[in-house]
Amino acid sequence: MKQILLIEDDVSFSKMLKHFLERHKYAVTLSYNINSASTLLKNEKYDLVFTDLRLPDGSGLDLLKQIKDNKNKVPVVLMTGYAEVSTAVQAMKQGAFDYISKPFNPDEVLEVINNALEQKTTGIAEKINKQEQKNTNTEFVKGISAASKTLNEYINLVAPTDLSVLITGESGTGKEVVAKTIHLESLRKDKPFIPVDCGAIPKEIASSEFFGHKKGAFTGATDDKIGHFEAANGGTLFLDEVGNLTYENQIQLLRALQERKVKPVGSNTEINVDIRLITATNEDLLLAVEKGTFREDLYHRLNEFSIKIPNLKERNNDLILYADFFLEKANKQLNKSIIGFSKSVLNIFLDYQWPGNLRELSNVIKRATLLTQTDIIDANVLPNELTQLKETSVNSPSFSTKENEKALIINALKEANNNKTNAAKLLNITRKTLYNKIKEYNIN
Repeated sequence: MKQILLIEDDVSFSKMLKHFLERHKYAVTLSYNINSASTLLKNEKYDLVFTDLRLPDGSGLDLLKQIKDNKNKVPVVLMTGYAEVSTAVQAMKQGAFDYISKPFNPDEVLEVINNALEQKTTGIAEKINKQEQKNTNTEFVKGISAASKTLNEYINLVAPTDLSVLITGESGTGKEVVAKTIHLESLRKDKPFIPVDCGAIPKEIASSEFFGHKKGAFTGATDDKIGHFEAANGGTLFLDEVGNLTYENQIQLLRALQERKVKPVGSNTEINVDIRLITATNEDLLLAVEKGTFREDLYHRLNEFSIKIPNLKERNNDLILYADFFLEKANKQLNKSIIGFSKSVLNIFLDYQWPGNLRELSNVIKRATLLTQTDIIDANVLPNELTQLKETSVNSPSFSTKENEKALIINALKEANNNKTNAAKLLNITRKTLYNKIKEYNIN
């Protein structure tokens, strides 16, 4: 029976994975950190090491280096999160056999493990190349409109520097895509890019999320945890919806940026961090500063260079370019081969206000691609809010962007049977943003 050393600090997940592998006739030894794994590797012989990339006392890369330095030929497979795949690709170049991205399906796990145990290296080089190509594809389309050309110039100017960048723009304009593009065009492109949604972090655990914590620091802290700052060390930390941070969290963030040091919750030791910070918001932070809800000193620290992303209507000349891009993407995702759009659809696209911007355009095209049974997307597969607008605009020229957005939200709520979480997913916004919009538009 093949012996696997499984290293994963999530206790419930590791036990579940252990039982799954044992059902498939593997003998599995569990370890929750690098220290105990190193001891086990010295005293026992294993056929495979299956390790998480992020561990309480370091990185899976550290363990990989130890194994290679000790001339141990045991194959190493890494488990990674979505944002860490580029790091895993680097690990394969350093001697890891393969990686697998979470969440993964059972068949994929068994295939990777079987290949590793049989030393089937076929396709590994192709996997690296494919992933590197995927990593460079940030969905950034260089438009031809005047607004897009200005945006491209700003990105090219600031990317090679280490300036903190504040990205502003309406919801759905692609702020994270711009942040990732800046990272990939910077000197830090081979280091981690860690995106964090500040709107999704409860204020009670924000310190732990940003700076990490030590085991026993508070109720529920069953293991040490590496925070986002340390995870982004050497690379770029992207904080989306930064305006949602509480005043206390703003103070902690400012201190970390000024000192370039972080202290995990429950620890007396400070950790030096070298990060490039990019932040984004769809709020008016200057107005928040005037109201006293956002610290002025932090605002200036974040805003060493600012980029305002134009909304989709300001980039009307780029709309067909984006439509073609999202159609190609949808074809790949849905295994379809749709050629393009009818003239009536393109006219509807050009007339529509796109309150949800690029995110809404992407969702509309993906849905239309799924519903289309011919070579061309026609108006009959478009959502009602687009086709009704065409009729409404004749009689009511003043039909506003806000009314479009309100209609979009109402339709999403209907489609989700009033489940706010599912409606937020359909709209590709956070639950908190959805609640704010419901309140703003007085939607019952």
